[in-house]
Amino acid sequence: MEHLTARAFEIAQFLERAGWDKAMRKPVTGDASARKYDRLSLADGTTAILMDSPPETGEDVRPFVAIADHLRVVGLAAPLILHQDADAGLLLIEDFGDALFADLVADDPAREIPLYQAAADVLIHLRTTPKPQLPVCDATWLVEMIAPLFEWYAQDADAADQTAFTIQFRSFAERATAGDQVLILRDYHAQNLLLLPDRTGVEQVGLLDFQDALLGPTAYDLVSILQDARRDVSAKVEESIITYMLTQTKEDAARFRTTYAILGLQRNLRILGIFARLCLRDGKAHYVDMIPRVWGYVWRNLAHPELEELSALLTALLPEPTPTFLERMKRQCPHKPIP
Repeated sequence: MEHLTARAFEIAQFLERAGWDKAMRKPVTGDASARKYDRLSLADGTTAILMDSPPETGEDVRPFVAIADHLRVVGLAAPLILHQDADAGLLLIEDFGDALFADLVADDPAREIPLYQAAADVLIHLRTTPKPQLPVCDATWLVEMIAPLFEWYAQDADAADQTAFTIQFRSFAERATAGDQVLILRDYHAQNLLLLPDRTGVEQVGLLDFQDALLGPTAYDLVSILQDARRDVSAKVEESIITYMLTQTKEDAARFRTTYAILGLQRNLRILGIFARLCLRDGKAHYVDMIPRVWGYVWRNLAHPELEELSALLTALLPEPTPTFLERMKRQCPHKPIP
């Protein structure tokens, strides 16, 4: 193994300790983080997923392990942890296969509503289960998380207008976080959910990418999946699932919809900044192509009557993602991704 890099050697030792050193390895598409994933296959057909989360990049696998354990305890489908070395940032986890909700819907659009209802059922289930000890998504957190918008997307925004928006938005954030708190998985969308047809009930929905979980408003994860930055979700489908959720939970509809719109606005403003940063700092220009979709969600939320005053403020603050604006952003993208 002398020819291996230090990280490759560390992984090889990890797999040897786990009894998976003879497995074939094939990369699996990951996310925007520094984490990498490989599917391991043994000669007998058994598979597992290697999660490589280098600690020096700021990654920490411990939250993933803790939340996975909690989700399984409360009756949801999170991967079993087969072997771990938390200090090295390495996990061997259960393989949930490739039946991503996003791919299933792309192959058969008629499955969108049933799959999204199944995703909503998971969120309904979480309302009835014990909550782990986690930080809380409060008004301060919601406001702070919008910072990338002004740092990377709306870099030329007037400072006084930024301050006016932040002050005004905080009052909305306080409204959105005033209700019941539940476990929110945060990256709850169609590319992190897998269909597990051999299981029953809510355990048919395989859950991934939940290491950043918090306690937060009941609408948060529903916004995450219905206003998906990576795929178009029509207003018709969105309304159908919101109605389904409200029918099942009997929650106050007006309050829920207002909270949903506030959280939707917050999430999508943050995502505009994150996608701009991924391009301008990290050299990942393809995220720019998703900005118009996110922009559409921003204004879908601002159409809510309760958010009218925020609409006027943001009109002055945010540059519209015209083809010219987006092309200029891509031209500023570093030629090589920064490690």
